[in-house]
Amino acid sequence: MKIFAGLGNPGASYALHRHNIGFMAVDTIAGVHGFGPWKTRFQGLASEGRIGADKVTLLKPATFMNDSGRSVGEALRFYKLAPSDALTVFYDELDLEPFKVRVKHGGGAAGHNGIRSIDVHVGPDYRRVRLGIGHPGHKDRVTGHVLGNFAKVEMDPLADLLGAVAAEVPWLLVGDEARFVSEIARR
Repeated sequence: MKIFAGLGNPGASYALHRHNIGFMAVDTIAGVHGFGPWKTRFQGLASEGRIGADKVTLLKPATFMNDSGRSVGEALRFYKLAPSDALTVFYDELDLEPFKVRVKHGGGAAGHNGIRSIDVHVGPDYRRVRLGIGHPGHKDRVTGHVLGNFAKVEMDPLADLLGAVAAEVPWLLVGDEARFVSEIARR
């Protein structure tokens, strides 16, 4: 069993916020790979399915971004999984150009409150898929940027990125993170 957690804030008013790109990623994975319906579980929404031979639970914490760790921790405890073996978190990254993807294991939260919360609840040793949303240029504009909707001109590149992430996610499951990132870049 693997857990793919997408970070975001619940509710329709947040749906297109840059901060919700993690939710968008797991929604797209669910659609592309034919996952089951979303059900209320683990203080969030969960959907189960298979990608190749791997059983995967997709998770969208409903605890709001800043408390995502409660939901993720509950899912890991339920399945008796170690974060280092089973958890992949998809989330927005200010310090990456828009629609670029990077993968890393562990490390700091870099100011991301959702990651900080997960680190508190399960420790820092898990895979992180950082989805670039770009920096607005000045720290005073960060909150508005992160909590703002993607612009209309960004919708096609956003859809392309999410589709590529979903199509190439099997590479993550076999541990080939470099191939995952390079295949997304080739698209």
